[in-house]
Amino acid sequence: MKKSVALYYRTLKYQPENLATLSREFDLITLDSPELDNSEVLARTEVLFAPLGFMVDANKIDACPHLKVIISNTTGHPHIDVDYAHSKGIYVACLKFAQDFLNKITPTAEHTWGLLLALTRNLVPAHRAALAGMWDRRPFGGRAMLSSLDLGIIGHGRLGTMVARYGKAFGMKVRYYDPYVSESCEGAERIDTLASLVAQSDVVTVHVPHEKETEGMISADIFKHFRHGSYLINTARGELIDWNALLEALQKGHLSGAALDVFDGEFAPNFVERYTSHPLLLYARKHDNLIITPHIGGSTVDAWRLTESHVIDMALGYLRSL
Repeated sequence: MKKSVALYYRTLKYQPENLATLSREFDLITLDSPELDNSEVLARTEVLFAPLGFMVDANKIDACPHLKVIISNTTGHPHIDVDYAHSKGIYVACLKFAQDFLNKITPTAEHTWGLLLALTRNLVPAHRAALAGMWDRRPFGGRAMLSSLDLGIIGHGRLGTMVARYGKAFGMKVRYYDPYVSESCEGAERIDTLASLVAQSDVVTVHVPHEKETEGMISADIFKHFRHGSYLINTARGELIDWNALLEALQKGHLSGAALDVFDGEFAPNFVERYTSHPLLLYARKHDNLIITPHIGGSTVDAWRLTESHVIDMALGYLRSL
């Protein structure tokens, strides 16, 4: 059986065993990034890998006349024009369409909880103090036990449900906002509006996919409704939050702290150059109440291996059905 021509980009950094599968199952073309695409390669491509930050829009799809499958081991697809792909009969192998599988992938929810504990218990400044030879617990006491705090979850899908379960295990009062989920299997209380949820929460966590309609949903107006002294944790997508409003809320003390694993525009090719002078990073360098991690929520080796392998299997299954 003739192998399909697949275009893979090294910027994806797939695990060795999955790269071996690609070499075995496809006639593989490898480039460093989509910036090196050329018309000759795209004209041959039947299976296209789609890194975040590089649009697979109508123009790129049309440049691939033999395209059958687009692969993205992501839980969202803001970088893929899925409707246009489907209109052309192109299959999109994306984790968003593999919810049963995703229920076994837990590291982002785990990292959310790690950030929650680090932020509310002042773990980062306490660690720095201990390294500096200081042994005094008093400056680093947390504001309250988690069991006496209210947890608000924005988005009650797979990850929001996991985080609700953790909150319940820690004895927290758990509420959620999600217009598409009428009832929580974890017993969390449903709140009808986002403004009302944040007003009732000591800790707010974000678990919403990045789509056009969710961009900037945590706006300057929503920040005004946050409970004074509350905390915000975002391991979803940076584009969901008005960063200027977040910075102002921190500077004015309206928020006690925030923890971010994602950043607006982080998948753009020139992001690192802009990030080094970003006002939020400059704030974090001088204040202990803003924790930033470089999108490591889903970053365990086993999760990388499993998610990459799954979308490859989705693509191969489709191709074999043709």
